[in-house]
Amino acid sequence: MSDERERSRRGVLRTAAGVTLGAGIAAGVPAGTAAAATAGKGEGEGEARKPGPVEVAVLLYEGFTALDAVGPYESLCRVPGVQVTMVAVKAGPVLTDTRDMEIVATKSLRQVPRPDVMVIPGGGGAGMYAVLENTRILDWVRRAHRHTLWTTSVCAGAAILGKAGLMRGVPATTHWALRDYLKEVGAIDTPGRFVESGKIITAAGISAGIDMGLYLASRLSDERVGRALELALEYDPEPPFGTGSPGKTDAGTRTLALKLLADAAP
Repeated sequence: MSDERERSRRGVLRTAAGVTLGAGIAAGVPAGTAAAATAGKGEGEGEARKPGPVEVAVLLYEGFTALDAVGPYESLCRVPGVQVTMVAVKAGPVLTDTRDMEIVATKSLRQVPRPDVMVIPGGGGAGMYAVLENTRILDWVRRAHRHTLWTTSVCAGAAILGKAGLMRGVPATTHWALRDYLKEVGAIDTPGRFVESGKIITAAGISAGIDMGLYLASRLSDERVGRALELALEYDPEPPFGTGSPGKTDAGTRTLALKLLADAAP
């Protein structure tokens, strides 16, 4: 595609999006902050929200799984009145679990001590084990959780919430291969693409972060915005094999799936 045609295509998309979004706001679609102020209640209940956009912090750490972070990001970054920021112990590029992709954290944990929404992705390999022993990250998760409207995880991110001591007695889900771990941290293993319990929302494996993100988008605004974002992302899965959950396949496929995940995350 030529540069001129690409600029034209982007201009059409921006124009269409601007007209549609402007019409939605004029028709009463909330800007995000009002709805979010009455969202998930927890330890921070009753505290006044700081003015400005709803701040969503997506935690990055060495060895996180890319789609765990990017799925919720794409679901939330276009919600009116919401600002999504990638954060890490230090600002800068962070390697994913496959070690061949980086995503930039634009702020450090110190710069975002009290996000309104916290998204904790899962990971693989040595990076996942390391983060479970990283006191700086675990302390940040605990402190931030006291003030969040929503505390969320994707896939093995539930293990991080569990290690931080936030999952005891909480109905939750995670990747199908890790669900026994939920019992170890005192959570209540609950099947589902995502599970909401108070202000904690946990998503199942990897791609389920998109489902959770779209639902969270509706809670930070309203269902109309959630529906529109699902369409904007053209999130209409038709998987080619129908083997997307362990109950729909055989033992050999499950074993191979785990091997492929392990081999890709040294």
